[in-house]
Amino acid sequence: MQRRDFHYELPAELIAQSPLPERGDSRLLVLDGASGALSDRAFAELSSLLVPGDLLVFNDTRVVPARVYGHKVSGGRVELLLERTLDERRVLVQLKASHPPRADQSLSLEGGATALVRGRHEDLYELELDRPALAYFDACGHVPLPPYIDRPDAADDSIRYQTVYARTPGAVAAPTAGLHFDAHMLERLAASGVEQAFVTLHVGAGTFQPVRTEEITAHRLHAERATVSAEASAAISRARRRGSRIIAVGTTVVRTLEAAATDDGVPAFDGETSLFIYPGYRFRVVDAMLTNFHLPESSLLMLVCAFGGTDAVLRAYRHAVAEHYRFYSYGDAMFVTPAQAGRR
Repeated sequence: MQRRDFHYELPAELIAQSPLPERGDSRLLVLDGASGALSDRAFAELSSLLVPGDLLVFNDTRVVPARVYGHKVSGGRVELLLERTLDERRVLVQLKASHPPRADQSLSLEGGATALVRGRHEDLYELELDRPALAYFDACGHVPLPPYIDRPDAADDSIRYQTVYARTPGAVAAPTAGLHFDAHMLERLAASGVEQAFVTLHVGAGTFQPVRTEEITAHRLHAERATVSAEASAAISRARRRGSRIIAVGTTVVRTLEAAATDDGVPAFDGETSLFIYPGYRFRVVDAMLTNFHLPESSLLMLVCAFGGTDAVLRAYRHAVAEHYRFYSYGDAMFVTPAQAGRR
């Protein structure tokens, strides 16, 4: 499979630059992966696609203000985007500068902090801060809006680029399928008998990195920290025993559940995953997924194609473009059922 097999044309004006006034105002494109049938719905109608006993699995990671600015000793400006923490003071970051800094070079950052360049790991830099890293980014960082949002972060982004159920700090990008849910929607779904469980995957800045290899099997994802609690594991086991669907809210949940899965189910899990899902992958856990629209030729689009069928998904994307859906992080959503049944 070639990267170009996952290309589609997207007019720039369809890239959502800001959230809608209310979280639940989004549109919802429903794709039946088995038949390829499409239905234009509103996100508020999600409950009509669910039945009592369905288990919605959410990613409860919390986005940290992961972008900070500073300068080198020479005066050259630097921009850092946190990828992930290594320990209390050491971090991996994406770094922008006119000239790459050298190892052991000191950087002066916003808020009076200092960071020492400890080395480079491919396209990421290892830095050691002079203070606890997560506390520093939380106090001095900016909301790390994706590169396709062409504006500075605003005060409202600190609320809207965060799910209402976010509770575990560590992500530098939001699990955007969850941005459509408000407290009222969650309460309404629970009252209807739809169950909920939470896992954690701390989304790294690598989620925005393009697939650079022409042959997609040669591409490698950055590792991300993922956790499936004993409580979530038990909820999934109960759903499977009663024959209920397990519905992933976002590609991050899909990757977490599939990374943790064994032939016997989904045990508790705490570790790193670099699982890259593309067409040909055999899903072991997920029965349906809710997701936003993703960039052309991206690993996230490849995951959705693996689940819903490449032809059907790309046809759905062309339909979404023609119908002027809003794309990417602050955009509209899709509800996708699998192209093939009988995975479990």
